[in-house]
Amino acid sequence: MILFNDYYLPIIASVILFCAMLISWISLSIKSKAKIIQFNKSSQLCIFISNILFAVTLFSRWINESYFPLSNLYESLIFLSWSISSIQLLLEYKTKSRLLSSVITPILFFLSSFSSLTLPIEMQKALPLVPSLQSNWLMMHVSMMMVSYATLLVGSLLSILYLSFESFSFQFSIPLIPSNPVNLNLLNSDKGTLKESYTNISKSSLLETVDTWSYRIIGLGFPFLTLGIISGAVWANEAWGSYWSWDPKETWALITWLIFAIYLHSRIIKGWQGKKAASVGSFGFFVIWICYLGVNFLAKGLHTYGWILN
Repeated sequence: MILFNDYYLPIIASVILFCAMLISWISLSIKSKAKIIQFNKSSQLCIFISNILFAVTLFSRWINESYFPLSNLYESLIFLSWSISSIQLLLEYKTKSRLLSSVITPILFFLSSFSSLTLPIEMQKALPLVPSLQSNWLMMHVSMMMVSYATLLVGSLLSILYLSFESFSFQFSIPLIPSNPVNLNLLNSDKGTLKESYTNISKSSLLETVDTWSYRIIGLGFPFLTLGIISGAVWANEAWGSYWSWDPKETWALITWLIFAIYLHSRIIKGWQGKKAASVGSFGFFVIWICYLGVNFLAKGLHTYGWILN
């Protein structure tokens, strides 16, 4: 049975995310510190509410269908939206950044509106699992892949942000993304100290901070991607008798893994920072979308649950 919220809660979340996107963009042009804080809180509240709506949708399906809701493209999009919004809330709590919301929220809005307003109703329905999906590996493999996509998308998005900022000359009047405990403590202290923390920051300081956060987030997402691929190989052997079959999805998952392995190798071993590392991370952003959506739409293979061009 499909409940009311299976259809409508993600739509409501899309509307809320649209409002959050507008609020975050408007906040970038505001100079008043009090209004900046007010707008930031409003944006974060919208993200939090949408996160809850995504979680309720997933939980409702889990209870009613008796399996973890990651069996089709619609459910994976909802789970990805929930994962990205959770990461965004955590990052904004840590950094107090209005910039992060302005670049991450549009991705969230795209995902939620695409899943709830663009996908056909037939693809949104919860259907009985096919035999190959009736496994305990479903939760392990797909959840790890979705969490890795969410984390790597955010990290690589910051790499794109780095390259964008690197091309311009500017100076900000507030610390958009504090990079060290001192700045974080200033932002979490009393109003007097908070006022003092609003000082001009140079382009180089901001670029360094964005680069650092991009590295940290990608470093967090890479182990999830590795676990997702390994668990998928074990599941494939259990379901189809082969650990690896060069299915289009498997191939692009391997390409994605190699891109981010190169990124981490170049930073850890070669000492790459700044533009070189950000270029690799930015490339990874587009590779993830090909792996996740492009293959589902344009290729046929063993992972056909999201293919809609039949």
